Amino acid sequence: MSSEYEPLLTLDGRGRVVGWSEAAERLLDRRAADALGRTVAAFLAAVPEDGRWLLARVPDRPEGPAWGVWRADRDLAALDEAVLDAVFTQSSVGLHVLDPEFRLVRANSYALGVRGPFEEDVVGRPAAETYDRVGIPIDEDILGDVLRTGRPALDVLKRSHPPADPLREHIFSASAYRLHDRTGEPLGLVVTATDVTERERARKRLDLLHTVRERIGTSLDVGRTAAELVDATVPAFADSALVALTDAVMRGRSLDLPPRASAPLLRCAATGGEDTELPHQGALLLPGLFGEELPTAPALAPPPPGGPDGPRIVAPLTVRGQFLGVVDFRREPGAEPYTYDDLVLAGGVAARTATCLENALRFTREHIVMTALQNRPLRQEDSTRRAVEVAQRHRPGGSGAGSWLDVISLPGARVGLVVGQVERTGLSAVATMSRLRTAVYSLAMLDPDPHELLARLHATTLRLTQEASPMAGAEETTASCTYVVHDPVSGRIDAAAAGGSLFAVVRPDGSVDMDPLGRTPLLGAEGPPFACTTQVLPEGSILCLASAPTADGQGPTTERLVAALGHPGQGPEETADAVEPLLARDRVLLVARTLRLPESELDEWPVLPDPSSVGPARRHVDEYLSRWGVAVDTFAVSIVVSELVTNAIRYGAAPITLRLIRGERTLICEVNDSAPTAPHLRHAKAVDEGGRGLQICGSLADSWGVRYIGEGKTLWAEFATEGRGPGHDPPDRP
Repeated sequence: MSSEYEPLLTLDGRGRVVGWSEAAERLLDRRAADALGRTVAAFLAAVPEDGRWLLARVPDRPEGPAWGVWRADRDLAALDEAVLDAVFTQSSVGLHVLDPEFRLVRANSYALGVRGPFEEDVVGRPAAETYDRVGIPIDEDILGDVLRTGRPALDVLKRSHPPADPLREHIFSASAYRLHDRTGEPLGLVVTATDVTERERARKRLDLLHTVRERIGTSLDVGRTAAELVDATVPAFADSALVALTDAVMRGRSLDLPPRASAPLLRCAATGGEDTELPHQGALLLPGLFGEELPTAPALAPPPPGGPDGPRIVAPLTVRGQFLGVVDFRREPGAEPYTYDDLVLAGGVAARTATCLENALRFTREHIVMTALQNRPLRQEDSTRRAVEVAQRHRPGGSGAGSWLDVISLPGARVGLVVGQVERTGLSAVATMSRLRTAVYSLAMLDPDPHELLARLHATTLRLTQEASPMAGAEETTASCTYVVHDPVSGRIDAAAAGGSLFAVVRPDGSVDMDPLGRTPLLGAEGPPFACTTQVLPEGSILCLASAPTADGQGPTTERLVAALGHPGQGPEETADAVEPLLARDRVLLVARTLRLPESELDEWPVLPDPSSVGPARRHVDEYLSRWGVAVDTFAVSIVVSELVTNAIRYGAAPITLRLIRGERTLICEVNDSAPTAPHLRHAKAVDEGGRGLQICGSLADSWGVRYIGEGKTLWAEFATEGRGPGHDPPDRP
């Protein structure tokens, strides 16, 4: 009974009667005056034999805590039986009572409704036989463990198609408990079963969303992202799937796509599953394959034309109002139909995929730009072919490491070899690479020494960092660069390097110098001075230049490089093939074999530091031009040579040397002297008798300039020729 009813009598904490009701007077034939203050034991003998007492605390008693005694109107055994009967007839949890031999003793109405057979058909039968009728396997090992140890087995999931809903798979959570008497002797088992189909399906949907988030978008590739969508949803959500993307997305075009059209051009991007009728990758898809109109939200769709008649969901792939494609989820005929919750799930999967596709499309656009900038094949100029034979390699990797190489034609038939790399990746690195590459070319036209060129390039790199610093997340711009100048007249190379780029020299006898420069600071980091070297190499030597060989800057072992390089007689192409596998992705390699100009292509003689030497020098040039048969304005060449020689005699220092170099399309005149003073062009006044020599050179020659070598300098002028004569032998020197 509830404590809200008045008790027969009330006891204090010592068991003495402190309250007596009229019902107690009638039941026990005692008045309140006779009972108050006495212990309860005096009245227990007067309890009727069929009576039961209930003892409970009396709440809200102002005098203090007390206990109340009530008489139970029904036998507790009858109450237990009523409770048990209610559980077996009204509970929504399936109950199955098994004896120690696992035979079914009793099952409640819910359990019978799940199983289907009537109770008289199954009582006394083994549980395994009973539940095998509806496809539920019984694990007697689990039941035996519960019966033996008394430890319950909780939440064991079983799948079945119950008779009440045979077309839909249900999931039941079963738990087993041991029954025993007062002595602890096992009497059997009670097994509860609860339909947790919706709970498990909700958990399965959450698991699928987690899988989608983990597995879709791992690569910035449109095709791979579509394939990841299929892999994540088949067979967990669909028996087969088809991902179709617009032709613009498949081709990696701009994100500024037109709004969703009624029938855009779609191509198959990825498929998977058991459906053999799915189109092959890249196939053009008919507009009606996904319905008369493409859906704006996930929707149940009719079977495709000529396809199997099974449940189907078609979901659009859209992001910020732009239509990227569509995904088609299909199940086999007779499979469980899709529900509203499945539509919501398909929408979430499609939204995640569309975002990843957008990211992949942006990367594709950047990759196209990076590839166009990074992978432009270097076309060797004809003017450099007489100085070096080159082979170039680029190992593409898609990250845009900002590596570059160049072969630059320099005055005096010389050639500049350049290899560099920006020390980060991405489109910004490729853009920085383009700016540094342009800077190197511009600086090379000024013809400084290699170490001076790198010092000026270092200042340019610092400038790029300053320009980028106001931008959020801008990083310090650093780069490595190796610059080598080869003179085919003397065989001399001047080289300088910043950073850890690979530079090796291989002589014709097969000897390899793996570290002619050593490791020096990066451009944009600590800065100059940068390591430099000057060597005179025999003709046929191999120069091997490469950007940092690996991503961490640590190149291959010296032994492997020596093994790849040290082969006498190996040409540039064979050397490049041997070294390329040792490089990491997004690195470039430049291999050059040095050449010497033949004696028939040049002439050189000393000039006395006396003004009277100008005439003989001019006549000597005229004679050589005549014997060489060079199609050039002889008078213009003579005037320029006179001015250069006069300038060296007047402002330079001995020794003075005049050199002619005959090219296929050019004639080069050089005058060397030992004075470090720099000539400069000035505009003479009308009354000045001199000061017009360099003006004359600038107006008559196609190009002219000055460069410094050691303690002296070289003034040069270059003339374009229309062709070469028959190639007579040079005249004898006087």
